[in-house]
Amino acid sequence: MKVLRIIARLNVGGPARHVVWLSEGLKQHGYDTLLVAGVVPPGEDDMGYLAEAAGVTPTIIPEMSREISVKDLLTVWKLYRLMLRERPDLVHTHTAKAGTVGRVAGLIYRWMTPATIIGKPRRCRFVHTYHGHVFHSYYSPAKTRVFLTIEKLLARMATDRTVVITEQQRREINEQFKVGRADRFAVIPLGIDLSVFEQFEARRARAREELNASVDEVLIGIVGRLTEIKNHRLFLDAAALLKQSTQAKVRFLIIGDGALRSDLESSARSLGLENDVEFLGTRNDPENFYPLLDIVALTSLNEGTPLSLIEGMANARPVVSTAVGGVVDLLGSKVSEDTDPGYQTFERGLSVASGDAQGFAQALELLIRDRDLRRELGTRGRAFAIENYAKERLLEDMNRLYLELLSGASLAVSEGDSAAQPQSQRDYRARLTPRP
Repeated sequence: MKVLRIIARLNVGGPARHVVWLSEGLKQHGYDTLLVAGVVPPGEDDMGYLAEAAGVTPTIIPEMSREISVKDLLTVWKLYRLMLRERPDLVHTHTAKAGTVGRVAGLIYRWMTPATIIGKPRRCRFVHTYHGHVFHSYYSPAKTRVFLTIEKLLARMATDRTVVITEQQRREINEQFKVGRADRFAVIPLGIDLSVFEQFEARRARAREELNASVDEVLIGIVGRLTEIKNHRLFLDAAALLKQSTQAKVRFLIIGDGALRSDLESSARSLGLENDVEFLGTRNDPENFYPLLDIVALTSLNEGTPLSLIEGMANARPVVSTAVGGVVDLLGSKVSEDTDPGYQTFERGLSVASGDAQGFAQALELLIRDRDLRRELGTRGRAFAIENYAKERLLEDMNRLYLELLSGASLAVSEGDSAAQPQSQRDYRARLTPRP
């Protein structure tokens, strides 16, 4: 079974890891995957090394970029030609740009054939995964409306299944923004390689020693690309407020890189945080930097399911996050009615309204004071991550979705007996095997 998997670029972030894990991991289920990607632009870190380490060699289309360009026409043409050559059973697009050019090329591929005249277009299924979305906080209102209109058309005309990574994201995309049909959505949470975090406790002392962190020093870290959507300025504003209100020894760590680094460094200096904030740049060893933290923060304006929070939880770190996108699904149920309106306490972390620096500082201060709460939230978060976000579960879920589309069987992604999976696989293979 041939799968063409398309992503705009393999830049640092959850989507790049996701497509590499799927491309490599689904081999065991009988899928031959060709990963297609654009070029990572200057100012963004490239995660091509991850694909190389997994034995995945991407096909690069240089014209495929994040921004709208006349080169998109050439990208569509190249993808169409690639589909003609590879003849995939299924095309799976990831991220907004790849979803647009990939599905437009797929429409052409499906219908531009002589057999269309007699109502027999090419047999190929099309899946699109929303890792996040661009329906707010990215572009101007006018450009956002254009993108939303395009997404609605592609969901109707060129998408057999829309994959979202949280139930909250499904409600937002399908019910709030009216994209796609409800019966064509599937919720498949992210999956990560949890095995690398098994010895997090043993790594903590050594990692903190390398950073010259004292035993009584609280390290608060934020992990992600330094771009507008991650809103690191809120993190700095909260740090400045917290510095004024707490007597504890606190250090703020920014892990990641991007085009805004110099601006953020200037902001830190202007806020008087030059001795309190450290920019550690991009690090490719999450098994080492998460254990050294005491609190994991996220200040994004828009998110799908933030990988940094899942990885933080997998290392038993308590989290504080703005209440955006799939974050609410990660944090769980509210456990107390806080009289302070600045934050809310949930099963596995604290939530703050987007853009509220004062509330974010108050949430951080609560966790700094309450070591037992930090431990309790971390323990719950780790149990939740292990139970719900294993890479193996992701592969099984995606395999079942593909089988549903390719075989026509009515297998639910979130329900049903997993024992039926091998039989469904055999049924599909049997139909592909010529009879004597």
